[in-house]
Amino acid sequence: MLRLEDLFFRISRFIESDESPDHHAALGVLFEILEVACRADLKSDLLQELERQKKALSALHNNPEILEDALDAVLGEIEGASARLLGMSGKIGQHLRDDEWLMAIKQRACIPGGVCEFDLPSYHYWQHLDAELRRKNLDDWLAPMLPLRDGITILLKLLRENGKVHHFTAFHGSFQQMQGGRVAQMLRISLNAEMPCIPEVSANKYALNIRFVAASFAAKTALYDRDVAFDLTFCSLQ
Repeated sequence: MLRLEDLFFRISRFIESDESPDHHAALGVLFEILEVACRADLKSDLLQELERQKKALSALHNNPEILEDALDAVLGEIEGASARLLGMSGKIGQHLRDDEWLMAIKQRACIPGGVCEFDLPSYHYWQHLDAELRRKNLDDWLAPMLPLRDGITILLKLLRENGKVHHFTAFHGSFQQMQGGRVAQMLRISLNAEMPCIPEVSANKYALNIRFVAASFAAKTALYDRDVAFDLTFCSLQ
């Protein structure tokens, strides 16, 4: 879900542009979405999780600590996303695989420099069409896959918001915590943007280890040998 979230974000930014190189980049991201979303169980997994969240949230009705309007709005979003997912017919991205022109570009795109004008003259022609026409083509190719984006957006939003923030310090760049039976589907780490270090995480059901390495971008990483204050959130869906 995180990979697809990133890809859908990037393709939307590229499509918004009027520049031909950005629309070329958007088509490349579309092919990446096609590959990542090819899992046969992706749609069913999303539908099952949306239904599970719908039941869990519906049980909160008449809770004095819950705003009914806000709860109804979230439930409406879940129902809408589920309906759009159910409306997807056939294999995800089949409309792209059935397009011989797009698949020819996809095949050549795997070759370094393989989409030059002398390799794919028709693609070169497309890149010089009016920006609005190119954008419409990209929107049409992406549209059948947007129900995935909607379902993923809702689930990741619920996941990120369902966690308590803890404040910790990694002494000399290292932090370890025993899990003690705690289960999390996602860990969120945040720290001051001015800190010149990058967190590297390893975790299992017994322990969580975080190393903050110096942002030197060298082949070999070195531990950031200073104390690092950071926020850690354990996120889990109900």
